[in-house]
Amino acid sequence: MLAFGRALLGKPKILLLDEPSMGLAPIVVADIFKCVKQIADEGVTIVVIEQNVKMALKISDYAYVLETGKVAHQGESAKLAED
Repeated sequence: MLAFGRALLGKPKILLLDEPSMGLAPIVVADIFKCVKQIADEGVTIVVIEQNVKMALKISDYAYVLETGKVAHQGESAKLAED
């Protein structure tokens, strides 16, 4: 949470989050992603690198799926979530 606060103090236009759910309890993960969605709704572009695919697709508009460093799939998050 401290890292989020520090990052937002500068009023960024874009925010890069690398594995924001790593090592956190499931209830905390839900809170983190709720905050990420709220920040995005306020106009900040957010790039999330995340292995928790279900949560990432739930809050995102567009996604890229990487396999061995290459884009394997891309598209609207809702469509990728169905696949």
